Amino acid sequence: MKYNRKKNKREGTSIIPVSTSLEKNVTYFENKFSHTADLMIRDLRYNGKPGKLLYLSSLTDEAKVQTFVIEPLLLMPTSSIEDATPVITIQKKCNLVDGEQALTDGYCILFTEEEAFFYTLDTYSPVKRSIEEPGNEQVIRGSHEGFIEHMKTNIHLIRKRINHHSLTIRNFVVGELSNTKISMVYIDGLANQTLIDEVEKRIKAIHVDSVLTPGNIEEFIEDTALSPFPQLLNTERPDRVVGNLLEGRIGILMEGSPTVLVAPVTFFTFYQSPDDYNTRSMVGSFFRLIRVASFIIAILVPAFYISLISFHFEVIPIDMIFAVQAGLINVPFPPFIEAVFMQLTLELLKEAGTRLPRPIAPTIGIVGGLVIGNAVVQANLVSNIMIVVIGITAIASFAVPSNEMSTALRILGFPFMIAAATFGFLGIVFALMLLFMHLSKLESFGTPYFSPFAPFQWRDVKDTIIRLPSWLMNKRPKGPHPKQANQQTTTRGWRRGQRS
Repeated sequence: MKYNRKKNKREGTSIIPVSTSLEKNVTYFENKFSHTADLMIRDLRYNGKPGKLLYLSSLTDEAKVQTFVIEPLLLMPTSSIEDATPVITIQKKCNLVDGEQALTDGYCILFTEEEAFFYTLDTYSPVKRSIEEPGNEQVIRGSHEGFIEHMKTNIHLIRKRINHHSLTIRNFVVGELSNTKISMVYIDGLANQTLIDEVEKRIKAIHVDSVLTPGNIEEFIEDTALSPFPQLLNTERPDRVVGNLLEGRIGILMEGSPTVLVAPVTFFTFYQSPDDYNTRSMVGSFFRLIRVASFIIAILVPAFYISLISFHFEVIPIDMIFAVQAGLINVPFPPFIEAVFMQLTLELLKEAGTRLPRPIAPTIGIVGGLVIGNAVVQANLVSNIMIVVIGITAIASFAVPSNEMSTALRILGFPFMIAAATFGFLGIVFALMLLFMHLSKLESFGTPYFSPFAPFQWRDVKDTIIRLPSWLMNKRPKGPHPKQANQQTTTRGWRRGQRS
């Protein structure tokens, strides 16, 4: 039989009507899945007619198929399928293409003779790990739950924290071959509709064979792909995602990944940690100031050292000149070569520590810190001061709560070192001007990246380089353009004798 393949213009998918011939319907799927050995076909008799049950054993829970589908249908062959299998989600379909998708989603499908439709029954067997704290976003106080690779579980972790009907989930499928499921999460009535439409438009514009990681999605939808700064927040923490949703932002989840993308973001979003809000404001502000200061330290300390030694030796205090000279007198390389060599060595050690098996990964730190560090100084390849400078730079870059921003800082260190080695302090100033011009021009889904300082918005400074007490933060940030600016109406009313 030749199937009448039509095109559904509304959804853009093909329509192949179900035949009344059982064998022809089964043959269609045998041809479609002829290359795979996990297509299972079981013979059944339902409503006095022969039937066929099809499923992929690699995606389906076969115990569930036997217990909740096959046995009930054999025991109650004349009952409706909804009465026979009440615990299984059932849908009635008339398009064989929908059957293809159902099989690859872990459903089983039931055909019967002389009926131009079939049933899909949810027997998917998700393979998922337990909920644990993310290894790269640990906190001292607060929740220790993290996302996993199962999207329904991740949405559950969000709904558990936002127990309100306005939490909205919108589903998409991208990738012609991978058919990757993506969910957009936001709070209806709080997130700006223009932002919602823009995110949806960019996701729907992705036309590729496969999308395997959230990093692929990020590259397709970010505003400026060539910027070293991340324009979407990557996080594995539900509390961090929920905090951003409550400010009017949007979360993007992907099946098979524990990472959630959050948009739009600003530069200071990457320096906020859940610990800032789990402690008193004074403590949280202190540690946030340290993190923001680490941005300047990470990109400027090596460049500043190169400028001092190469161009501005007179700036060094007289008491330190002889100590510095004693450390440099036997080093045959200029400071720029020293700094680049040590910075690249540090990156090699970091990459090796990441790729090594966990039981032996700590040994790379011992090798790098004791053996290489001591050996290069004794061999007069670098000075003691350079070891200190690179150590401070590394610690400052690792203080950032976001790995993407930390990597961006280490990359930016190289052009700053080149500018310092070429023009000294003047080169550093010029590089800083270009950096802040770029930050001021950059946008994330229409939100200025360097907000609230460019453009300056005094009201939003309260949660950037410092964090004011919670009872003073009664306005949401303007960056995401939320529909509701107020997020609380009372602030320590008990001090004025008020009672609830």
